[in-house]
Amino acid sequence: MSTIIIKQVWVDGKTCDVLIEGTKISKIADSIAQSADKYIDGRNKALIPGFANAHAHSAMTLFRGIGEDIPLMQWLREYIWPYDERLEEEMIYWGAKLACIEMIRSGTTACNDSYWFPPTCRLAMEEMGVRSVQSYVWIDFFKGDRADAHKAKLAKLHKESTQWSDLTGFSVGPHAIYSVSAEGIKWMAAYAREHKLMIHTHLAETQSEYEDCLKERGVTPTRYLYELGALGPNVVAAHCVWLSPEDIQILGDHQVSVVHNPNSNLKLASGYKFRYEELRDAGARVCLGTDGCASSNNLDMLEAMKHAALLQKAWRRDPASMPLHELLSVASFNGYEAMGIHAGKIQEGWLADLALIDLRQPAFIPNHNFYANLIYAANGSAVDTLICNGRILMEDRKIEGEKLIMEMAQKMAEKLTKK
Repeated sequence: MSTIIIKQVWVDGKTCDVLIEGTKISKIADSIAQSADKYIDGRNKALIPGFANAHAHSAMTLFRGIGEDIPLMQWLREYIWPYDERLEEEMIYWGAKLACIEMIRSGTTACNDSYWFPPTCRLAMEEMGVRSVQSYVWIDFFKGDRADAHKAKLAKLHKESTQWSDLTGFSVGPHAIYSVSAEGIKWMAAYAREHKLMIHTHLAETQSEYEDCLKERGVTPTRYLYELGALGPNVVAAHCVWLSPEDIQILGDHQVSVVHNPNSNLKLASGYKFRYEELRDAGARVCLGTDGCASSNNLDMLEAMKHAALLQKAWRRDPASMPLHELLSVASFNGYEAMGIHAGKIQEGWLADLALIDLRQPAFIPNHNFYANLIYAANGSAVDTLICNGRILMEDRKIEGEKLIMEMAQKMAEKLTKK
């Protein structure tokens, strides 16, 4: 079992040593004298939990900059779905590795992923050392033959996933109410309950989705999923911008994990009044995500944290909204909890998913309030070292193999757009 000691690092107001044995934090003390396989100098650094990106489409790094300045449904129909049909496994592999480079560089240790070729995404992320939950994405466009084909494919992949490493989980992924039939949603919800799986979906992202559902079904998107029996503590619902008071109560009563994606919502003009306080108080678990690089253009969770906080303060006209201590939990612990992973806190016995922040950067001078500097002044480049599952993925901003990954991702993007 490998051991790491981080010496004299700042942890939530005090300087201490942190011992990592195997995959877990085993000791936190003023000083730890035992020998270790690896020592990390923690002076002039702060230790924080790694971020959990609770909603992302990793290999969409290859789509960065495609289909700009248009609304969501036009963006999907004219750009994203046509490009999706051109994707090959090799493209997914290198696109997901590029995503890992971005996430590692900006402090993310876990990703709730939703995209095509999940076994390939899984392989790429495991090789990079990043945790993920890989979703089987189901889009049937209300066609029965497609739904039948999905059932067999999902069950087959679920069986295969039992052989994946501990770094990777499997989830059921009904894309959205406008792309999946009621029968498909009900089948997936029942399958997930039977096999104790997470459900990862998009919900109430745009005003048109909300209004179309009211017009066509007589209920809101959230109420519709509730009536289909598709809501519960195992559900991770991305976006949830368009909610009625009843919707918020439904999500809270069913302990749904709701993922705020501020950059994507702003860029696609989907909405900005995310009901953080109401959802939190109702009992929903609020998490944070970047969405894919086609809609948010990067995977920097620190940037997402800043925008999430500023949005809450601005539209509520309340500077106390989304305080710093809550925001860090939203971006780390809550996402981990939604994915069923015992990480997101710096405590003995917890998984060692950790980021070391370089305090010598201008953003941390003066350092009156570390968390304010981290979220409002710094960005992902402040992350000096990243550890996931007790393994060092980046040290001194260096990641093994990153030059080749970026070169190959560029080639895959060119191949994709030329086909």
